[in-house]
Amino acid sequence: MNLHAEALLFDNDGTLVSSMESVHRCWTRWAREYGMADEDFARVELHGRPAAEIIAELLPAEARPGALARIEALEVGDVAGGVVLLPGTKDLLSALPAGRWAVVTSATRPLAEARLREAGIDFPELVAAEDVTRGKPDPEPFLLAARRLGVDPARCVVFEDAPAGLAAGRAAGMRTVALTTTHTAAELDADVVVRDLSAVSVQVGAGGLTIGTAG
Repeated sequence: MNLHAEALLFDNDGTLVSSMESVHRCWTRWAREYGMADEDFARVELHGRPAAEIIAELLPAEARPGALARIEALEVGDVAGGVVLLPGTKDLLSALPAGRWAVVTSATRPLAEARLREAGIDFPELVAAEDVTRGKPDPEPFLLAARRLGVDPARCVVFEDAPAGLAAGRAAGMRTVALTTTHTAAELDADVVVRDLSAVSVQVGAGGLTIGTAG
């Protein structure tokens, strides 16, 4: 199936890179420091959610600023060796012209930049947690990315691995491509579902970008 667009918007973790081992290692340590039993914390959904949102569910308001600073420090300090490129990422990004793609993540800017640098990704535009008032599944992060690139949202294609991110892309009026890197195909509502970015190709032409996909 081919999609046509002027810009591509990528989630980071689970889409471009995998840092799941680091995420679970850091959050498990954080939870123990804050007195949470492993079995209780295991039920908390971590993937694709801002740290501030997770912490707000678990701790009283007065404890949240310190807890947020702590998990940020743990995760930024754990990127070395804890972040790997997912299949197809490097080839796809190297085929894209500058100004035609952005990274849109629920992570904070320092953490997102640290993970991208560790993976060797040069990113032209980044929308992070601090840039928006409402994170995914709200469309605000993707709409902001489109505005920064100067592209009509309807001419953007979103690449995501999480249901909340796909919902945000749809709400922004964008086409969506789901990757089955962290969820099953049955859990993902998208225009196209692929295994990872190795199943995606891009041709650059005068009329924009043509995205080819293989399941």
